[in-house]
Amino acid sequence: MALALDVLTLGRAPNAPETTLAQSYLTRARDAGRVLAFTGFNLIEIDERRPEKLLELAKGNFTVALDEQGKGIASEAFARQLARWRDGGTPKIQFLIGAADGLPAEAKTAASLTIAFGPQTWPHMLVRVMLAEQLYRAVTILTGHPYHRA
Repeated sequence: MALALDVLTLGRAPNAPETTLAQSYLTRARDAGRVLAFTGFNLIEIDERRPEKLLELAKGNFTVALDEQGKGIASEAFARQLARWRDGGTPKIQFLIGAADGLPAEAKTAASLTIAFGPQTWPHMLVRVMLAEQLYRAVTILTGHPYHRA
């Protein structure tokens, strides 16, 4: 069964270097993930002045919130979890990233899982890149590609 993976992010930076870099990693993940039945890998930017739009798009989907209060997860475990969701029949996962003030409380409460990239506070623009890179890394781990050097 195919699993679509999308990144919903609050912000207004479609031409920022960080957005370009995140898109690059998501394109690599999409290309490498086809053999694994992973699809999507879209970065969907939502104006942070309209956070209700993020909630509308996420409604009814399996969501993973990125928040500094979330659970840390190693790259290999993240890859295995994506494979379990795919193999378990989850059709779509949406990763939620807030703007400078984070995610709306409703989004965090409604999320199926909340993860963090360590205990530090990261700029939301870098979180886009870090998540996109981790999605690409997960795909390469699952395909046995040498990108991940564990």
